[in-house]
Amino acid sequence: MIVFPAIDLIGGKVVRLERGDRAHMKVYSDDPVAVAEDFRDRGARWVHVVDLSAALEEDAAAQAANAAAIRGICAVPGIRIDAGGGVRSLAAFERLLALGVRRVAVGTALVRDTALAAQVARSFGDHAVADVAAHGGRVRVNGWRETEELSADELVSRLADLGFRHLVFTDVARDGMQTGIDTDAYAHIAKTAGFPVVASGGIASISDIEALASLGSHIIEGVICGRALLEGSLLLEDVLAATERKG
Repeated sequence: MIVFPAIDLIGGKVVRLERGDRAHMKVYSDDPVAVAEDFRDRGARWVHVVDLSAALEEDAAAQAANAAAIRGICAVPGIRIDAGGGVRSLAAFERLLALGVRRVAVGTALVRDTALAAQVARSFGDHAVADVAAHGGRVRVNGWRETEELSADELVSRLADLGFRHLVFTDVARDGMQTGIDTDAYAHIAKTAGFPVVASGGIASISDIEALASLGSHIIEGVICGRALLEGSLLLEDVLAATERKG
């Protein structure tokens, strides 16, 4: 199971939002490269980066600061970067690849521009990730600010046909809240997709990590940990050790 420590960016700063709400933001660092280096030094081999300024359509200065931060993080030796946020065009997808991102996540386009989603999945293969967020079973898009009538199950069931083989699934109600995870929900999503899922949202304890790892690699490809690592309630070394114990 891959552990993805998370770096969420707004205006070049490392932040966390509660349930994706910009009004409830905490800044953790103004040096995202140093945060990435710390994750690497603690044993991480992947880092998950979210460009919230792009996702929330903030001003050009904020987005430029994030692009510079992503470029710097990608230059850190020894780690691979999985990134997304605001990827609503082929140009945006290719810009992240050009910065050095290994996997690029597509979210809103899965619903609102399926031609684009299919194009990147089929053209870029393992470099493309479907990024699905849901609240109460309904899909959230546009930086999680808008709820679609489309159910998470309906969207996830289409991903394989679009060409995707990687999926990040976020429970918006739990994101940034450290409330724990729902293993049954992730098992259901993986079964619906037909391939393993990266779990995101609510990781609060080592028992959460162990529970996900126990589901097996055919269900869980990886787990994204954000606030718990940044605030020290979980140590990355312990998270990595827990995944190794569970195989």
